[in-house]
Amino acid sequence: MNPSSSLQVVLGAGQIGQRVAQLLLAQGHRVRLVRRGAPGPAQQRLEWAQGDVADLAFAEQVSAGARVVYDCTNPAYHLWAEQLMPLARGSLHAARHAGARLVALDCLYAYGKPSERMREDTVQAPVTPKGVLRRDQSELRLQALARGDVEVAMGRASDFFGPDVPTSFWGPRFFDRVASGKSAQFVGELDLPHAYTYAPDVAAALVTLGEHEGAVGGIWHLPTEEALSTRQVATRVGEAMGRRVTCSRMPGALLAAVGLFSPMLREVAKMAYQWEVPFLVDDSKFRRTFSATPTPWAEQFARTARWALAREAA
Repeated sequence: MNPSSSLQVVLGAGQIGQRVAQLLLAQGHRVRLVRRGAPGPAQQRLEWAQGDVADLAFAEQVSAGARVVYDCTNPAYHLWAEQLMPLARGSLHAARHAGARLVALDCLYAYGKPSERMREDTVQAPVTPKGVLRRDQSELRLQALARGDVEVAMGRASDFFGPDVPTSFWGPRFFDRVASGKSAQFVGELDLPHAYTYAPDVAAALVTLGEHEGAVGGIWHLPTEEALSTRQVATRVGEAMGRRVTCSRMPGALLAAVGLFSPMLREVAKMAYQWEVPFLVDDSKFRRTFSATPTPWAEQFARTARWALAREAA
């Protein structure tokens, strides 16, 4: 799809967007990394752009000349209702006017509360406002694809795990509590299998969707290791750190009380249904099509532990 040194535009410089940018730079591409905040460190072949992708004029301008537009935007959880759809429209507008492929990062919320392993053709039956937004966002992109407006590939991942994923359950709060010997707190049931997708695998899979002709055509579940329970993940990453990790479920009443003061936690409480049933992902289409597999759990734990220990030492 993309000749060496082509321009790739990455919208969103968060925990996935920056990883995507680094992979593209390593392949020799020129990368324009777009964020609302101040530019990051200078790097060869990397250009920073500052602005709001929901502004269609800015989105068009910043993506001019791109061969692929990666939509890795993800506003703060409590701002989704105001920002998610305008950002989706902005990234579509950008790709369409650039004549570029749109590769969009997505999640599993649109499926609702699953009764079986989720596949790309699982009926979308969202049970929360966030799920409805994700369904509407997907439909917007699929309609543009059906009209022939733009090439679209959407990569759906489960909850992130791995080094430096600050907005996941496996972010600073988890590792700070581990470091201080406190119990790690989670919502929902701790012993049901729950799919977690390794953040570096998410970025690598999105780049794959940007490169291959066979990627165009809609939704892909990104490579995800076979589900473990939340307690198992916490225990095993703790073992890799040389720590004993205990887990506790945050009581619903406490979560509701904290939510009165924290818009973010108030929104987290609404998504607790994902941990009330087995939450399993079928990624076989991606594996079969691109001969790709997720990073093995043991390696995920080892890499994440090394990052966490280095962070703690610093």
